[in-house]
Amino acid sequence: MITTLYCYLPTALCVVLIFILSFFSPPHTPLDNVAMIDKWTHFVMYGGTVAMFWLDYWRAHYRHGSVLSVRTLIIIAFVVPILLGGLIELAQAYCTGGRRSGEWLDLLADAVGVLMGDALGLTAVRRLCCRMWKPKAGDVQRR
Repeated sequence: MITTLYCYLPTALCVVLIFILSFFSPPHTPLDNVAMIDKWTHFVMYGGTVAMFWLDYWRAHYRHGSVLSVRTLIIIAFVVPILLGGLIELAQAYCTGGRRSGEWLDLLADAVGVLMGDALGLTAVRRLCCRMWKPKAGDVQRR
């Protein structure tokens, strides 16, 4: 059990980083002039976190043969990150005293990032699985 939880440590660190970055006031930088930089940041943070989840899932379960149900994976890798993004946007709108604002476009960027992270992560896991179980040159295949 501890080993399985340890495998998800990178994903947990990404989630903690999202919380930290969501509630501090960022300094002004030249990047403020880039159009929609805030949305791109949301896209990358949520997409990266979900892609990391899939790699952690592969390390914790798939390569050991203990896969989770499809329903559970959909909830963990799609529903939970989008709900997390929505809750953070609500908290930014109502709990930061005007320092941060909650925006629908931020939630949309979170959701699109989650979808892209799912696609990227699933592709990576699929390639890892194919590479791991690919027959080697000297192996005899049974039919």
